[in-house]
Amino acid sequence: MDKKLIEVVTTSVQSCIEAEKGGAGRIELCTALATAGLTPGPALLEQVKKNISIPVYVMIRPREGDFCYDNREIDLIKSEIEFLQKSGADGFVFGLLNEQNRIDVARTRMLVDFCKPYPVTFHRAIDCTPDPVQATEEVIETGCIRILTSGGAATGPEGRDVIEAMHKQAAGRISIMPGGGIRPDTFGSILIKGIHEYHLSGRKPVKPKNQTTLFDMSRAETSADEIRRVADTLNEFQP
Repeated sequence: MDKKLIEVVTTSVQSCIEAEKGGAGRIELCTALATAGLTPGPALLEQVKKNISIPVYVMIRPREGDFCYDNREIDLIKSEIEFLQKSGADGFVFGLLNEQNRIDVARTRMLVDFCKPYPVTFHRAIDCTPDPVQATEEVIETGCIRILTSGGAATGPEGRDVIEAMHKQAAGRISIMPGGGIRPDTFGSILIKGIHEYHLSGRKPVKPKNQTTLFDMSRAETSADEIRRVADTLNEFQP
């Protein structure tokens, strides 16, 4: 049986430490989580690797907005991958679409090959496609080993039925990992037979150390307790 695993998306060293304390088995590292995540710098990755022992997959997304990239952006993506490989990445997370919101199979496959031998997760760009179940077949063609998805819905629990259909469509050829808006109190509703990996942030608000009316100083960090609650529920689940 595949090992049960919680992947935690984080943007800071402290959140990575908390995630591991709570029982996470893997990190997805990015920045700007409020904009669906951007590529982190190598310095952040290096500090994370010094402070935790679990694998760290790095998001590759060079800018905000859509997932259609021109040739200059593809060159930037390649450079980011090279720098982050040298800084200790254990894998990568990205996704490319074309102007019709279909999977850009050729360019994604090219980047997956460029990453080798590092594994690649195709991220929630798949949720922007007209039919995530059919898009699963296209992602399989790219060589990615995993799909992170909310089933085309705003949150994973809302897209549960589509996620289950994607898992059946994959038929063991690629791993399907539910994510998006998963919290300890909703986690039980998204557990699916045969799916062993789940993705969440487990964040809680952190009180600012100083205050100002000029900027929004609010932020959130991953909580070990939030991750532990989810990990305990997953470990108790008997598919």
